[in-house]
Amino acid sequence: MSYLETKFDIKNKTVLITGGSGILGGKIAKGFLHSGALVILLDRNAEKLKSRVKSLKKFRNNVFGYSCDVLQEEILNSVNKQIISKFGRVDVLINAAGGQIAGTTLSKNQSVFDLPIKDFNKVTELNLVGTVLPTLIFGKSMAEQKSGSIINISSMASIRAITRVVGYSAAKAAVDNFTKWMAVEMALKYGDGIRVNAIAPGFFITNQNKKLLVNEKGKYTTRAKSIIKMTPFGRFGEPEELIGITLFLASSASKFITGTVIPVDGGFSVYSGV
Repeated sequence: MSYLETKFDIKNKTVLITGGSGILGGKIAKGFLHSGALVILLDRNAEKLKSRVKSLKKFRNNVFGYSCDVLQEEILNSVNKQIISKFGRVDVLINAAGGQIAGTTLSKNQSVFDLPIKDFNKVTELNLVGTVLPTLIFGKSMAEQKSGSIINISSMASIRAITRVVGYSAAKAAVDNFTKWMAVEMALKYGDGIRVNAIAPGFFITNQNKKLLVNEKGKYTTRAKSIIKMTPFGRFGEPEELIGITLFLASSASKFITGTVIPVDGGFSVYSGV
């Protein structure tokens, strides 16, 4: 296939998405299903996972779910064996599990010195280890087949100093570094058929951050207004706007791209405010 003939060759690829019951993971899954991929969702919440798979099957039938905690190595290994046995391979891994947890978002009246270190450890484990472990386990299968694309979900919090979320920010910054490190490791040891990249979403309203951005009356909070003011597009992102970049990074259209962290942020990361 020549460069000019390169397409988003997603059809029939096996795509694995951790955190598949979430808003962003669910929308990305729908984008891959629309492109003809076989989609496998992983999530630790069995009920939410079942509901998400049921909802997506109304759209396309080639979607499956496995209840799985991304922090449990033994369970991940078991799921990997089941997937390889049933589907033969994993072509794309999207590490969408992560987010904030209770206790790690500082209130307006707190400073960093009020941060409970146990909660800092929990949010770091969820976002960093919850990316590293699936990458090592499913990435090993990619190494054996000498092909695959790993896409990590970073954040604007890794690029800019976002107040009140120091634990989440530190974890996502580590995800950026791991993305670059793993990209080099896979290329040097297993060839140019395996790529590792990340996307850094700007601000999207999800269940995890809604209380910070929308008040009880459904109006934007002061924090939300500040974000929009610093976003040249003047709005929050829509979950569907993450689909295009993930399809691109999963396909051979990006076959010479690895080790990147790509902002999807409406210009937030480049705007100085003047």
